Amino acid sequence: MLTLGEVHTGLLQNSSSLSLENTAQLLDLLVGQRVRRSERPIAYAVSPDQLTGIDCRLPTRSGSRTRGVGTVVSRAAVTGGHVLQGSTYTRLDRAASNRRLTWSHYLARPGWVETIGKVDVRDVSAGFLGAHQSQTLNLGAISARLIDAVQSSARLDRRPPFRTKRTRLRWSVLPAADATSEARGKLRIESDTLRTLELTAPPEAVPALVEFCEDLALHDWLLTTLLSLIEFSLTGPGTRTQKVHRLRPAIDCLLHLWMPAARLDESVLPVWHDLEHRPGFTRQWQTSVTRIRDQVTLSTIALLEAPAR
Repeated sequence: MLTLGEVHTGLLQNSSSLSLENTAQLLDLLVGQRVRRSERPIAYAVSPDQLTGIDCRLPTRSGSRTRGVGTVVSRAAVTGGHVLQGSTYTRLDRAASNRRLTWSHYLARPGWVETIGKVDVRDVSAGFLGAHQSQTLNLGAISARLIDAVQSSARLDRRPPFRTKRTRLRWSVLPAADATSEARGKLRIESDTLRTLELTAPPEAVPALVEFCEDLALHDWLLTTLLSLIEFSLTGPGTRTQKVHRLRPAIDCLLHLWMPAARLDESVLPVWHDLEHRPGFTRQWQTSVTRIRDQVTLSTIALLEAPAR
């Protein structure tokens, strides 16, 4: 069994942080379905799951043609009233029949895509994580469409406190050879906005890994955005006070959101610890926060000393 997913993360197009109640109303995308929300350790709300039917070729590195038919799951989430995510994923399974069946069959297995014809899961995983292939499964397009739908809501004033790019985390989970093995992952920075993550884990770990990938995408976006704001603010022209003023959006909107793995199941914590050991997300975040605070301190000292000159 192979699981594929893609998470898009960006800034909610609103001038201020949304309250949890307003966030829940924003994410109320399906009539009669509950928006899940929590206040601790940080405000978080997630929309009901939506199903999208697909019938298309699956991406492969070798170029072999494999057809997939079924449904994918997508959902939107808002963290801290500021950060919006669109997440889409599905699991692949070998079809019992070598032909397409009626849609009622696939709707009875929500979140599963059945493969018609011979399939090599490692070939599909490599093809999915690589450059997008036209006319093949595109989970990112579904995530992007979901984010666009939320951003177009009349509840938002579309005056964000700063401008930033969306990031994408494209991920796959290959089945582990041993059912007792711990989940393991390899993260790659493909571009300024694209990251890929190849995971290996037992099948029962997949639900927890979906949430792990969403959490990783959130914190990767926070770090990427903070570094971008620091570079823009401190390398641009102006006095120290003006530079610190340009850092204000980071202080107001981002610094309090850094809580990696706070909502994750304990079974996937080793994956986060493994990624932390090598790239060192938290170390880089803490260094950046210290740099901002140093700039604020120096600016304050300069203002206090100004009358004495």
